[in-house]
Amino acid sequence: MALHHIRTEQLLPISLEEAWDFFSSPRNLDRITPEDMKMTITNNPSDKMFAGQIITYKIKPFPFVHLNWVTEITHVRDSDYFIDEQRFGPYAFWHHKHSFEETDKGVLMVDDLYYKMPFGFIGTIAHELAIRKKVKNIFSFRYKTLEKYFTK
Repeated sequence: MALHHIRTEQLLPISLEEAWDFFSSPRNLDRITPEDMKMTITNNPSDKMFAGQIITYKIKPFPFVHLNWVTEITHVRDSDYFIDEQRFGPYAFWHHKHSFEETDKGVLMVDDLYYKMPFGFIGTIAHELAIRKKVKNIFSFRYKTLEKYFTK
């Protein structure tokens, strides 16, 4: 089974403090997730993330497919990065690092996602037919949404 990697970078014309305030709040996740995924946070996470925090969701990645997803915030370095990892959900493995670096033009936000499909050969086929595109579309949606949201 292959370990897949997606890396995205986006320069946001905001301060590091503003970026960290927005992205370190689990409650903003639904704002940057495509509406057709019907993502709903099902527990009540605190306003600011912390290492060890558990966040539970319901998602609808495809018509008639409803899934529960549990992630844990495993690492947080204030104003630098945080990592979320799947504990239960649709992937065999999910490790997502969100990094922030202040530049003279704003904040460079970098997402590094490593994930692995379940179900062996069937998972490989599903990835090639639909999942890879779905994951890339989520990041594309986030890019466009954040560009609109943070452009003054």
